[in-house]
Amino acid sequence: MTIDDLTHNIGEWLRGVGPMCDVVISSRVRLARNLVGQPFLSSASASEKTEIYRHLTHEISSNELSQHGFLVDLEDTDEIDRQFLVERHLISRQQAAEEGSRGVSIWPDETTAIMINEEDHLRVQALRSGLQLETLWQEVNKLDDSLSQQLEFAFDRQLGYLTACPTNIGTGIRVSVMLHLPGLKLSREIEKVSRATRDMNLAVRGLYGEGTEAVGDLYQVSNQTTLGKSEEQILEEFGGKVIPKVVEYERSARETLAGKHPHQLDDHIWRAYGLLCHARCLSTAEALSLLSHLRMGIQMGRFDKVDIKTLNEVFLLIQPAHLQKVAGRSLNGVARSIARASCLRDRLTA
Repeated sequence: MTIDDLTHNIGEWLRGVGPMCDVVISSRVRLARNLVGQPFLSSASASEKTEIYRHLTHEISSNELSQHGFLVDLEDTDEIDRQFLVERHLISRQQAAEEGSRGVSIWPDETTAIMINEEDHLRVQALRSGLQLETLWQEVNKLDDSLSQQLEFAFDRQLGYLTACPTNIGTGIRVSVMLHLPGLKLSREIEKVSRATRDMNLAVRGLYGEGTEAVGDLYQVSNQTTLGKSEEQILEEFGGKVIPKVVEYERSARETLAGKHPHQLDDHIWRAYGLLCHARCLSTAEALSLLSHLRMGIQMGRFDKVDIKTLNEVFLLIQPAHLQKVAGRSLNGVARSIARASCLRDRLTA
């Protein structure tokens, strides 16, 4: 299997199924691990990074649970393909931009990926549509246990797992969800999310994580620290308390908009559809904003011209790297805007 084969699938995180999927786009659980006796990557030489990479790829390929994944050597992968993997949430922006020996092992169904030489030596992640944190934790924990039979991870009895970033020390777990919050944005109550997450010491970021802004009313929420709490405590606080509360806020905001301002709400939805079906040039940010209103209309049962599967497909297809993969060549900003508008017209009016 190759990167090109992924273009035929929608991507696990955008399947549009699972608990609370009207608000929770996807869930992810990730574990950071480093090898005993090896320097953190920030202080490792090029030859040390290469040796770590070779050792880890060999062990991963021979592991019973991970051997069916296919390996992508990012050092030998072009920029468009690396960005393509970022857009599918299979690698981070940081790993895509780095240089030297690094790679990722990807499960064919895209539910699991093992990043090699990202910020830490290993970052094991599981990803699914909807709120499924417990399921993801069981999958990641099982894989981590299996890998630990072959690899010795850096661990301190007092501090826990040792990681390159201090905020990951302890369990090394990072739990995150992607939330779609157009109701709170339209009703100007998005500050509720900031308060709820701030009280729980959580981070709120944009579509592609750290360093990105929220576009298309999509917000990525994750825990900031792992030290002093067990994985179960983090999952319970995050998935059992905070996220359901945010989902409640969003659903309430949508109900209020539908009850008090139905005509304005429908205007947002249908105006977005009209622009998407007729525009000749669209930026990524504008297209995602319009698709956000359309997605809200579908989930609220106020719009039936497009189904959620089609909407999720075009969400991926209009991303910069996806557009260039389909075109088979590099496209400048203007060409991408034209191709994006053309893709939306074709898919949404079919």
